This record gives sequence, C-alpha cells and structure tokens, in this order.
Amino acid sequence: MELATLRAKHAALAPVLTERSRRVWAATEAQAIGYGGTALVARATGMAASTIQRGLRELAAGAPLAGGRTRKTGGGRKRAIDLDATLLSDLDALVEPTAPGDPESPLRWTCLSARTLAVALDALGHRVSHTVVAELLHGLGYSLQGNAKTREGRQHVDRDAQFRYIARRVRAAQRQQQPTISVDTKKKELVGAFKNAGRTWRPAKTPQRVQVHDFVIPATATAGGKAIPYGIYDLHRNEGWVSVGIDHDTASFAVRSIQRWWQHMGRPAYRPAQSLLITADAGGSNGARLRLWKWELQRLANRTGLAITVCHFPPGTSKWNKIEHRLFSHIAMNWRGTPLVDLATIVSLIGSTHSQSGLRVRSELDRGQYPGGVTITAAQLATVHLKRHRFHGDWNYTIHPTTPRSQ
Repeated sequence: MELATLRAKHAALAPVLTERSRRVWAATEAQAIGYGGTALVARATGMAASTIQRGLRELAAGAPLAGGRTRKTGGGRKRAIDLDATLLSDLDALVEPTAPGDPESPLRWTCLSARTLAVALDALGHRVSHTVVAELLHGLGYSLQGNAKTREGRQHVDRDAQFRYIARRVRAAQRQQQPTISVDTKKKELVGAFKNAGRTWRPAKTPQRVQVHDFVIPATATAGGKAIPYGIYDLHRNEGWVSVGIDHDTASFAVRSIQRWWQHMGRPAYRPAQSLLITADAGGSNGARLRLWKWELQRLANRTGLAITVCHFPPGTSKWNKIEHRLFSHIAMNWRGTPLVDLATIVSLIGSTHSQSGLRVRSELDRGQYPGGVTITAAQLATVHLKRHRFHGDWNYTIHPTTPRSQ
C-alpha cells in the first residue's frame, strides 16, 4: 500500500517539481519511512538511490543553493557562446556591419530577421537556431523596431502651437465675415468597373460584378484612367466644392479648383470679402515649400483682389485638416460599395453627398491640362508679393494682390 501511495504522490507532483525539489521531496519521503526508505522510494519513483541519498545530504546540510538556483554554478548545458567563441562577434558584425553597403556583406539585401541571421551564421560555420539568435540579439541590446519619423506629428516642437495659431486665425477671419476654407486632394480614384470598398443595399445575392484586377482595363471600356478629386470645404458655411481632374495633381490644378469654388460658391456668399484664409497640408500639390503653389496663388490674388492667407498644418498631421472628416469622409460613405464606372458617376456621387449637419456639396469635372514638372524660377518667385507671418513664416504667410481686382 505504501508503494502505491508513493507512486501516486510522485505522479501528481512530478509535473511541477524541478530537478532539485524532486530529489529533496524523495529524500523527505525516504527519511520519514526510515530503514529501507531509500530503496522503497527509488522503486516507486524510478529515481536512482544515489540521487535520493544526495537529497538526504542536502537536507542534512540545510543550506539552499545561492540565489535560488536549481543547479550549482556551471551545471546544465553550456551556452552557445561558450561552445563557439566567435559566434557573438560574427553575429554582431552581421547585424551592424562596419561598412554599410559593403557588397561583401552577406545581408545587404535582407530584413535582418532571426531566421535570416541563423542561415547567414550557418554559412559562416556556426550551427545555431533562430531562437538562440534572438536571445543573443537581446543580450547584445538589440530589439525589433520600426522606423521613427523625426520632427513629425506629435514629435514636432511647434505642433500644438501651430494648431492654436490656425484656430485663432480662423476665428478672427470668421468674426470679420471673411471666407475660411480647408483644401486638400482626396485619394485618387480608379475609373471603371472596379471594386469599391464598403457595402450597399441590393436585392439578396445580386452583388454588382466588377473586374477581378484593378490594373486591368478592358479594351472595350469607355472609362479608364484615374480621377483626381480636389476639395474645398467652407469652414463657416459647411459647404464643399470638389473639382474632379483627369490630368495631374499639380499646384496649378489645386489653385484652379479654388478659383472655381470662389466663382461659383465663394463670391456669391462673401460679396464684401477682402481676404481669403486657406488651411492646407504641408505637402502635396499645396505644399508649403512648393514654388508653383505660391506663384499660382499670386495669380489668383490678382484676379480676385483678395489677400490670400495660407496656414499649413505641421508635417505628419494632415488628418487634422477639417476637410478630411467634414467632407471627404462623407463622400467615401456616400459612394461605398458603388463601382466608379465613369467620370459622370463620380461627379454625381460627390454632388449628392450630404450629412445630418446640413453639408452641401457641388462637384464639376475639370478636363483641363495641368502638366507636371513646371519650374518656377527664383526671378519669378521674387515677383510674388508674399509676407511671412512672425510665427513660423514657412507655414504661415499672406499673398497680397499686385494688380486691381479684375472680377
């Protein structure tokens, strides 16, 4: 009966016992049995009698291993770097080569994953698994990291200050009944019978059929190419204008779209206006550093007689631009699940966009040609009557008309 009890105890405790605690437990049981206990416990557990006797000596000594160790120092399998003296140095050289771009580097075109490094080490004569490589990398102070943008978004020291500056300028312009708009280019859309994200209500089991690949344009298709929606959102009146271009997304196209908004929606609503405030991203066709953008705005200021102020959002913060979630998001919801089969469909769907807050949108097709690569010389730029603001003049500036209002 005692033998069966010992076997049951051992079966229950074995999964949670370490090497040392297992022999100490066995020694405790043998000590409790007394004479013949070592042989009986060895028979019940399958442990060697010498192991149980070792446990008895540890019980008699009463001193635990230093630091709560299971084995004495030096016990167990040797570490890979102890068995292979050059493993660590070779691994460090592969991860961080002394000469970046060296054509002799075996990993110049790899992603430096643990598995790739293990293969490269194997080629150097080191037999090591990817798990050991990962452990060694952590020991060397490496960790998996993505790219980190610098001075972008939250990291830019003047990010919040620029947001507050834009808000003050917009409120001041609106108090004076001057137009304030948010501008940007919406994502370019492929024209044709292609899949459009989202779902729409249709009779059961009758989805609209679209092309399998969005890079295939059938030879018989009347549609094709891409549509470029450039939007203007009136921050005060909750109205939007979208010019759908078919050529290039350039500063000339952007300013032409603003001019069409002014002719059709802006001027009728702001007859006495003397100025126009534009909030825009820092990049793209209305980028803060783009010479053509400033050149075209000067021409617009001359045509309209308006002093045009531009406030750019800091780099990496374009999603805070009001047009993104007050106009473009509603357009995306309005045409979700609907293939944009032709330009007329795109213009119609944009024009029918509305929201519960009363958003009204107008849209027109712009078939104009706006070639890319147009260069504005330093001499031409010098003719732009641009006044930089005291705070971040690279982001905030006003362009004054140089000729009397023509229309």
